[in-house]
Amino acid sequence: MDWKATYQDKIVSAAQAVKCVKSGDTVVLQQAAGTAMHLMDALTDRASELKDVKVIAHNIWETPRFLEPQYAGIFRHVSQFLDRGTRQAYREGRVDPLPAFYYQMPKYYREHPADVFFVMLTEPDEEGNCSYALNADYSVANMEAAKTVVAQINPSLPWTYGAKVSLDKLDYIVIQDQPLPELTKSETGGVEEQIAAHIVPFIQDGACLQLGIGGLPNAILNFLKDKKHLGIHSEVLSDGIIDLYESGAIDNSCKTLDKGKIVSNFLIGTKRLFDFADHNPDLLVVPVDYTNDPYVIAQNDNVISINSCLQVDLLGQVNADTIGGRQYSGCGGQIDFVRGAQMSKGGKSFITLPSTAKKGAVSRIIPHMETGTPVTTSRFDVQYICTEYGVVNLSGKTVSQRAEALIGIAHPDFREELRRQAVEEGLIW
Repeated sequence: MDWKATYQDKIVSAAQAVKCVKSGDTVVLQQAAGTAMHLMDALTDRASELKDVKVIAHNIWETPRFLEPQYAGIFRHVSQFLDRGTRQAYREGRVDPLPAFYYQMPKYYREHPADVFFVMLTEPDEEGNCSYALNADYSVANMEAAKTVVAQINPSLPWTYGAKVSLDKLDYIVIQDQPLPELTKSETGGVEEQIAAHIVPFIQDGACLQLGIGGLPNAILNFLKDKKHLGIHSEVLSDGIIDLYESGAIDNSCKTLDKGKIVSNFLIGTKRLFDFADHNPDLLVVPVDYTNDPYVIAQNDNVISINSCLQVDLLGQVNADTIGGRQYSGCGGQIDFVRGAQMSKGGKSFITLPSTAKKGAVSRIIPHMETGTPVTTSRFDVQYICTEYGVVNLSGKTVSQRAEALIGIAHPDFREELRRQAVEEGLIW
């Protein structure tokens, strides 16, 4: 087959391609830097012709036009993870959160096929295959299940290994260069460095790491420069790993699964990360039902999972995604890795948080969750909890022992009150 002829035959303008979307359809977008905004903007231009179009994406960085107030009733957004581009629209009632384990989302899409999938891909290689570039996550499942696939071919995307797609899977091709939004590397502060200092002694040579993004992961990575043979199996990658990879501290040689490879399902970062990923044979970008399946995670030994949260109560219940009972983000892959790490031989799971919020006015360690606050990670799942005042292992601890341990890593200004309330509620005596 002459793939170049097939490629040319499928090329249309964005305005032509999005005519496949009808009122009442479900449209799925990729997330973060991989969102095909050019296609979604073209669909938004058709707003006067449409109504009740459901748009699903996991997180969107830049506030998209389709979420502006004038499009309410035309586009209805469903999100598994709220981010800076969607929080305001959620507060105003134009975003409907979807509670779900991240690793199970491909199954969801196979069971609830989208009418249209907007995907952003690289230019084809010499064999006529495109790379998913930044986002294999739930994209592969949608490529298989969606009734219609519209691909934006973006020359700015890096080519990554792990998942690719042939042109016969694409119904329409729109060629449009789209600059990739960057997430600047977060600066680390004193609190992050103190938390990192408590966790780093648990990370031995040869450990397999899962880290998120932000100041704390960067602080931890800064402490690991003298480590050897570290591995990475994570849901997301950011710039923080590059220095350790280039120094040789990360070589993935001790991994029992995907030996020698960094594994992730999507990338967030700066141009440095995108350049690092481009045609890098040591990096695999693969679907989330592989990276985040606890049974897959557990196949690597010595997995160290590090995630953050907003609150922990004295039972060990974790709130990582709501503020005042209202959605703020989502569970992401926290629970997937909390469970997978503890199933791993020698593995450990850490949930981290600063001890206070609002410039020290409020304790993040609380007696109990307020009514209406959903629990993200249950007290049965948690293992290590860490603040700048220390780290405690809750596994095997009774209710009273947990309360005592958590009070011990709360901010000193709140310990007496926490103890009083714990006694009052019968947690300790």
